[in-house]
Amino acid sequence: MGGICSRKREQEKRDNGVQGAVSGRYCKSGSSKWLAFAASFSLSALECPIGRGNCPSLLELCIYKIRKDIEKHSSFSTLPRDLSQQIFNYLASSHSLNEASLKAFQDCALEDIFLGEYPGVKDSWMNVISSQGPSLLSIDLSGSDVTDSGFCLLKNCLNLQALTYNYCDQISELGLNHISGLSNLKFLSLTKNNAVTAEGMRTFSRLVNLMKLDVERCSQIHGGFVHLKGLSKLESLNVRCCKCITDYDMKHISGLASLKELQVSCTNITDVGVSYLKGLNKLILLNLEGCRVTTACLDSMTAFLVLSHLNLSRCGISDDGCEKFSDLTKLESLNLDSCKIGDEGLTHFTGLVSLRRLELSDTEVQSHGLCHLSGLTELQSINLSFTSVTDSGLKRLSRLTSLKSLNLDARQISDSGLSYITGLTGLTHLDLFGARITDLGTISLQYFKNLRSLEICGGGLTDTGVNNIKGLISLRLLNLSQNLSLSDNSLKLISGLTALVSLNVSNSSITSEGLQFLKPLKNLRSLLLESCKVTALDIKDLKSTALPNLLNFRPDR
Repeated sequence: MGGICSRKREQEKRDNGVQGAVSGRYCKSGSSKWLAFAASFSLSALECPIGRGNCPSLLELCIYKIRKDIEKHSSFSTLPRDLSQQIFNYLASSHSLNEASLKAFQDCALEDIFLGEYPGVKDSWMNVISSQGPSLLSIDLSGSDVTDSGFCLLKNCLNLQALTYNYCDQISELGLNHISGLSNLKFLSLTKNNAVTAEGMRTFSRLVNLMKLDVERCSQIHGGFVHLKGLSKLESLNVRCCKCITDYDMKHISGLASLKELQVSCTNITDVGVSYLKGLNKLILLNLEGCRVTTACLDSMTAFLVLSHLNLSRCGISDDGCEKFSDLTKLESLNLDSCKIGDEGLTHFTGLVSLRRLELSDTEVQSHGLCHLSGLTELQSINLSFTSVTDSGLKRLSRLTSLKSLNLDARQISDSGLSYITGLTGLTHLDLFGARITDLGTISLQYFKNLRSLEICGGGLTDTGVNNIKGLISLRLLNLSQNLSLSDNSLKLISGLTALVSLNVSNSSITSEGLQFLKPLKNLRSLLLESCKVTALDIKDLKSTALPNLLNFRPDR
């Protein structure tokens, strides 16, 4: 959100309305002896010269000294593992690690090596990495240039539990086969990897302890699911954006009784494919976004007795057949973004009393249909953007006092609509991006003292309106772009919102002279002032003198 002139809709949102995707990290704790020190470890502390402020811990002192003289150390293998691990983590996170300094970590028994998207990682690094041997538990080589010859060295790391190798195209099916002996592997992520073909998936059949498998955007895996049949411990499978996947592939995973999360969005699965999944009675999360399923697939879903997260965004869901929604009583999150469902379909939602998140953006829902949601007292988030809901419809939301997030990005929402929802004092996120809100409407916003995120970009605000929201001191994100009448005085009013992390006042009448008022916003990390009378040099000066945490700003040149 927060474009300058128009709102860009994301047609392929990742996990819109569905949480629980496979994590890119797996980490096993080190010994408690050193973790006591590690708990207080921070990069910022190590950047400060020794002797200033609070006394650093022994661990910090050790790492600071070693980092300072890193070129003098040829080996850390005699150090306690926890200490060498912290040194490695610091060098990697600060991009201070190179092939030469890496050699000092030969045989250090490191447990975790996270080098995802790290520049320069190649086969010559793998000798040191693999020398960690049985101690190595987790490794991320995403985006690296490691080939088959380097990848094969991982076979010596027999206790490896998590391997992330996303966006790599340097290995073949033969190279992938080298990890077949890693029987302790629990998490494997190979997003957009050309080596993962139907034949290459044969390797997975020997990873009997695998619990999470991510092969998102692997375009040649059709027919390979037959090799997953024996993975009885598999709990999470992600094959999003694999256009080659069809109903036939669903047959082969129908017996994976432990499966709890299945993400098959943007594939060629139809209602038939969903019917093959009826035996997955432990399924908690199902993501079918962009698939060729219709409302008929709900018949099969009644077998998913504990299903709590369902994403049907951009699917063929309509009012006809929606009565089956009433059987999905465990649902906590439901995404129907860009579906053909309307008020009639919502009549079957009255029993979904556990629902916490509901996405109805770009549907045919109108004001009357919202009356069927008034009993969903657990609802915490609802998206009504790009619907035909009007001000009068907002009256029906007044009973949903558990709401924390409300999206009303629609031109027919105006000031009077806000007056109906002033009782929703628990709101932390309010999106009025394209709504016709003027200074009058901002009077109602004063009731929302807990707001952390607010967007009003319909063009109707002046400095008077900003004065009405200056008391929302919990705000972290404020987007007031496209309000041309806002002047430097608005920045003066905003200066009291010291918790702000992101501020967008693009396409307004703000000038360079107004930037002085932003100096108190020490937490600001993003500042957008495009199409204003402000230059990149002005903002850079502000960053250097008053806003050291500012990372993203526009204009940037």
